[in-house]
Amino acid sequence: MHNMLASFACDPQKTRGRLYSEHPTSYRNEFQRDKDRIIHSNAFRRLEYKTQVFVNHEGDHYRNRLTHSIEVASVARSIAEALGLSSDLAEAISLAHDMGHTPFGHAGEDALNECMQEYGGFCHNAQSIKLLTFLEQRYAAYDGLNLTWELLEGIAKHNGPLISNIPEAIKLYNAKHNLALNTYASAEAQVSSLSDDIAYHGHDIEDAVRAELIRVDDLEEVEFLAQYIGLVRKKHPGLHINRLVYELIRYLNHYFVDDLLKMTRQNIKNYNIETIDDIRNRTSPVVIFSKDAEERLVTIKKFLFDKVYYHEKVLTMTFQAKQVVRKLFDLYMNFPESMPKEWHDLIVDKVELERARIVSDYIAGMTDRYAIRECQTLCNLKFENTGF
Repeated sequence: MHNMLASFACDPQKTRGRLYSEHPTSYRNEFQRDKDRIIHSNAFRRLEYKTQVFVNHEGDHYRNRLTHSIEVASVARSIAEALGLSSDLAEAISLAHDMGHTPFGHAGEDALNECMQEYGGFCHNAQSIKLLTFLEQRYAAYDGLNLTWELLEGIAKHNGPLISNIPEAIKLYNAKHNLALNTYASAEAQVSSLSDDIAYHGHDIEDAVRAELIRVDDLEEVEFLAQYIGLVRKKHPGLHINRLVYELIRYLNHYFVDDLLKMTRQNIKNYNIETIDDIRNRTSPVVIFSKDAEERLVTIKKFLFDKVYYHEKVLTMTFQAKQVVRKLFDLYMNFPESMPKEWHDLIVDKVELERARIVSDYIAGMTDRYAIRECQTLCNLKFENTGF
């Protein structure tokens, strides 16, 4: 059952349309159609083999970019429905938000950004736009997936308005299909952005316990986590650690979702939000956490950095992952003939800047294991399993 949409929701029947106009279908609204196109794309499938925190070959139970995107979409959908927003749009933005991510998670992104420093840098958000509007080539009539204005706006402004240092890929698309970059995105896009925070904090804790990088007593050093763990133990004495941690994550997710709903409803009321433009033209987001919840997120993030992302096992992997990206970048820049023919054909006779962008597109699209294999084949690099 679809809830009635609120007056400030994005209505699929009032979409600002697609770059190339198409006839609507009788059985899906325009945002559902966007979602289907995303799910059927090659780049979406490849997310299964891209790292979240742990490199893909280290175990089947860890999150990867695909399961992460699905978890974000599920949180965003619930929140959007509760607020009377378009849950189809919130879900579609969430599914697409990481499609431009490199192999090896943030380590890969950092390395590619360093390699691209002289050529305008690399940012996964802009890469998602490039993928969705150009690189994904499936349809007869156009490049890209020809998605709605609202969906692309939500990806481009994932972290708020873009005023300066606008990445090249977003600039290029914006020139053809003005995404109003200087305003905030829809409430649906704002919901998707914060659902990302809710999802990854929880699942990174769970994965870190599973990988035995942290124990429950580490979690108990954080006061509010200790309180929740106490509640779970009281209710279920002697619970196995995996179940205990899962119950903890449930408490955390409920807390963050409830907080976000309360604060956002308050904002909608206080700011007399009645239309989408009321949301877009504000000078701050309408969908927010309270100060307390914000502080808790910061605390969890700091905990994860200290205990997980900077854990020696993860750092070893991070170091190796960066090596792979740098080596491949240098190799393809100097010997483009070592790329597959269709990529090599793109590069022939190009100036250095364009060559770098094509190389960066090629590397960003790789899965972890493909990048490792390419590196082993071309650079004869030993990629050791770091023994999780």
